[in-house]
Amino acid sequence: MINTGFMSGFLILFSSPSGGGKSTIIKEILKKYPDEFVYSISTTTRTPRPNEKNGRDYNFLSKEEFLAKVEKKQFIEWEEVHGYYYGTDLEFINSCLNQSRNVLLDIDVNGALEVASKLREKVITFFIKPPSMEELISRLKNRNTDSPAEIENRLKRIPMEMEKSALFDHVIINDDLEKTVEKILHIIKEHSHK
Repeated sequence: MINTGFMSGFLILFSSPSGGGKSTIIKEILKKYPDEFVYSISTTTRTPRPNEKNGRDYNFLSKEEFLAKVEKKQFIEWEEVHGYYYGTDLEFINSCLNQSRNVLLDIDVNGALEVASKLREKVITFFIKPPSMEELISRLKNRNTDSPAEIENRLKRIPMEMEKSALFDHVIINDDLEKTVEKILHIIKEHSHK
């Protein structure tokens, strides 16, 4: 394998308001470096969107199945967001870290801060900001996955999310996807040499 300069065995957490670009950034990183990074598929109780597949985009469970996993402490973190439960599988994370794999997580701000507090020395956190509120609203509407009521609920969380952005290692404005991805990869490589 070619040495690309990345460290190994780290959790790289991405948080942002809905529509901030977390998923797109992660897909680009995985496309550029498929051997260096693995994606942690979150578990959720929400209904799959039209193009989503179970086991690829999310692990979709019923509320009862999800809460049974909570009871068994099978999540490193979990939270109710927008009326649905989301969680990060503990066994998957431990397995990746034990194999010195770098794991990319698309995670809510509270979940990111919880994971970072538990595994601080193994975590890099990024908060992805949209270039403007107008752009964020446009992205949410144009992706055609949420009802107007769901968009409104997502917008209500933004002040809390933006306030907590100061607790992240890096805050990046996602105004140009290619430049944003390059900046993130540069930061990850710099972290590798600390």
